[in-house]
Amino acid sequence: MSGFLKSSIGRKIAMALSAFFLMFFLIMHLAVNIMSIFSPDLFNEMSHFMGTNPLVQFALQPVLIFGVVFHFVMGFVLEIRNRKAIGVKYVQNNGAANSTWMSRNMILSGIVILAFLVLHFIDFWFPEINTKYILGDMSGLHDGEYRYYHELVQKFQNPLRVVAYVVAFILLGLHLAHGFTSAFQSMGSTAGRKASLEKFGKAYSVIIPLGFITVAVFHYFNH
Repeated sequence: MSGFLKSSIGRKIAMALSAFFLMFFLIMHLAVNIMSIFSPDLFNEMSHFMGTNPLVQFALQPVLIFGVVFHFVMGFVLEIRNRKAIGVKYVQNNGAANSTWMSRNMILSGIVILAFLVLHFIDFWFPEINTKYILGDMSGLHDGEYRYYHELVQKFQNPLRVVAYVVAFILLGLHLAHGFTSAFQSMGSTAGRKASLEKFGKAYSVIIPLGFITVAVFHYFNH
């Protein structure tokens, strides 16, 4: 495995696979969160299942955390190596002519998204771990009802937090707009269908971030 990751092709394939995994996770995560708008009870039930199911907690969750860390670390490694290979002078003189602004600044959007993930962990994951494993409360209840919807609504009463989420998801959309097609290119899967993948990627990069933004803005203005 270490030898595979030492090669340029190996690192790009590993980066693409982690990107596919995280893009699939975003769909699942949005599917749960969007339920908070249409059915708070269903949102609570889905959240309780995800928060107490042993397979999710002790198998899938560690894999997800590893996937996030791996994707960003590998992204930084590839960016550094690319800059060294191309040369600063070449990038300054020819970068804008040969690539989009987003493709040249994936590292910047990645850093902002990583900072947002830290905020997201502080907002939701750390309190969840504290409640379940330190306080020992696995019931998921708050005043006799599931607490998940209540906690979600409370977080989005702060306008600064909502703005932070909106900005982060806009940057995520830009990141996805380039990263979606790039992941398929790294896997050699764009032959004859690049145009279709680019259209699907653009739709994905708009729908997913817009869905999360809708959740945050909806709960800010409706409670």
